[in-house]
Amino acid sequence: MRRPLLILVVMLFAGAAAFFGGQRLVAYWCAKHMARPTDDLAWLRLEFRLNDAELARVRQLHDGYLPKCREFCERIDARKRELQALLVSPTNATATVEQKLIEVGTVRAQCQATMLQHFREVSQVMPPEQGRRYLAEMQRLTLGFHEQIERTMSPAATDPHGHR
Repeated sequence: MRRPLLILVVMLFAGAAAFFGGQRLVAYWCAKHMARPTDDLAWLRLEFRLNDAELARVRQLHDGYLPKCREFCERIDARKRELQALLVSPTNATATVEQKLIEVGTVRAQCQATMLQHFREVSQVMPPEQGRRYLAEMQRLTLGFHEQIERTMSPAATDPHGHR
């Protein structure tokens, strides 16, 4: 009776060790091979099957666009800080808050327009079908967030304010 129980316990420990060991091995492999923190464009190569020349051109466009992106982020952030200061101010003047909201929206719209132009340029250095797919996905991501909110808030939504 003791021997079958001992075999069962050893098998359970061996199974658990194999499971957890395999899990750690897969996690290590994924961290090493799939996450490339030094290359933020590696996903493009994989997703859109780009060759070295295509990826190099995309990288050139990406590197050229980053300063513009940073500038827009800084401008948006500055307008948002100004808006926040107005909102907590005891003299919270509606006209001033409205003007600041318009400024934030204007800079965001300029940022989105610049992003869409950048995505068009990137799509043009990719193989045609991959470029169309890339551009469609980037447009969806750039504009889709706001469209999703607007859809849930529209009168056609099941319940106002997206509540279901």
